[in-house]
Amino acid sequence: MDESGGSGQPRSGTDEATERHGEQRASSAPAAGATRSGPERPEHPTGPTPPTAAPGTSEAAPSPDRPHDPTDSARGAATHSDPSTGAEDGAEVPGASPDQAEAPAGSGSPDEAGPSAQGAPHGPSDGAHPHPEPEHPRTLAHSGTGTGTGKAQPPRRGREPGGGLLMGRPFGVPVYVAPSWFLVAALITWVFGGQLDRVLPELGALRYLVSLFFAVAFYASVLVHELAHTVAALRFKLPVRRIQLQFFGGVSEIEKEAETPGREFVLSFVGPLLSLVLSGLFYLAMLAVEPGTVPGVLLAGLMISNLIVAAFNLLPGLPLDGGRMLRAVVWKITGRPMSGTIAAAWVGRALAVSVLIGLPLLTQSGALGATQDHVGGMDTVTDALLAAILAAIIWTGAGNSLRMARLREHLPELRARSLTRRAVPVETSTPLSEALRRANEAGARALVVVDADGEPLSLVREAAIVGVPEHRRPWVAVSGLAQDLTDGMRVSAELAGEALLDTLRATPATEYLVVEDSGEIYGVLSAADVERAFVKAMARPS
Repeated sequence: MDESGGSGQPRSGTDEATERHGEQRASSAPAAGATRSGPERPEHPTGPTPPTAAPGTSEAAPSPDRPHDPTDSARGAATHSDPSTGAEDGAEVPGASPDQAEAPAGSGSPDEAGPSAQGAPHGPSDGAHPHPEPEHPRTLAHSGTGTGTGKAQPPRRGREPGGGLLMGRPFGVPVYVAPSWFLVAALITWVFGGQLDRVLPELGALRYLVSLFFAVAFYASVLVHELAHTVAALRFKLPVRRIQLQFFGGVSEIEKEAETPGREFVLSFVGPLLSLVLSGLFYLAMLAVEPGTVPGVLLAGLMISNLIVAAFNLLPGLPLDGGRMLRAVVWKITGRPMSGTIAAAWVGRALAVSVLIGLPLLTQSGALGATQDHVGGMDTVTDALLAAILAAIIWTGAGNSLRMARLREHLPELRARSLTRRAVPVETSTPLSEALRRANEAGARALVVVDADGEPLSLVREAAIVGVPEHRRPWVAVSGLAQDLTDGMRVSAELAGEALLDTLRATPATEYLVVEDSGEIYGVLSAADVERAFVKAMARPS
């Protein structure tokens, strides 16, 4: 799917290679694991801001809503973004940066992170579960790059979506108002209040109160636009992370891609459709009130604003709703989602250039309703600035969509089985030095603490091992450096692609126990290895 920015979190990783069987046998510590915070995702903006001119005046200034954050990376992540009222979907990589789309960040590939065959007494045999041989073998002692505390620390919990002031949870989806909204509300209040002074001079200072009401009502319309995307997504069983109202409109963060081009088209079209319906309703209400009154001016302004939002979002270029509709059409014709993304993204970039050049020219020519008497130096600068901001948002959103599509194309390359490190089981009372000796003899890079029956209890964290001086390792039991296993830290060896990333994102941790369907221990999966594999896959051309 296309990407829109994903949301990203800081991440840290460690070594890249594993050691070979029987390579160096000195006691040493596994690489320090990477810690990750919750993912961030991309968003897609709703649409232009309301006209800055009151009915009866000639000035209006539409402006789109800007796509996210990820990366929310991204987050994180691969996400489906829709700048007009943006409905985004995507997968995140744990710890991924925003531009990786807020999907869990991948790290090592088999040749980098060095998964090796399991050689543990309680695990499958090497022949049963071969692991790729590492290119750059290392001993456990030299695999860590971070500093540890010597104490096992619980994994960080994924952060809540956040994104501003929580206003409610319609349909179970949190709605946030970003701090930037208050800035645009003040701007709309000031500009629209100045226009009201020309249309209804008798209002005096009360015009700013009327303008503030208009700003709130307009963004309520934007919320309806976003809710249309959200309801459609939920109808198609696509999870929605949040809705955010921000400076340039609204963003609906949809975490999955539509399964068919038909659903993609419907999901994108319902937002502009609702804006058109609202515009029609405001028009009918305007006919029922006296022209030139406060209700009449407000209804006329809301009618025009929603019409602008619908028209802007229907422009056929990513990351707008119209671009997603174009993508769905090309996808249907070619059978390839990537082809639709490429076509709609380049149309979006052409649209960005057209807005940058065309909007100021249209204003100067009077095509937008402004007379030459009202076009001054400051108006020209304002129009040029608005055009530059809109063009930048569209251009950036189109580029994000291309990157997100590439991410989704490479996601299947992430396989738990190929990224898993060989592990050796040790009992709780085993000294660290002895555990590391066994691991080096087996060519393993991970330690699994088991009970007397061989059942896994916990994972010894790499960062904790690195923090123990070598001369103290014979007196430190592995149980004191281990993180207890939870259900979410047990990962099937058959997981791959987006399913693997979703599993890791649900339970953030530095290491995971990888098991066969039979329950046998296959090895240990490091989040740092997943991150490196993810980055390497993204670097390869599509």
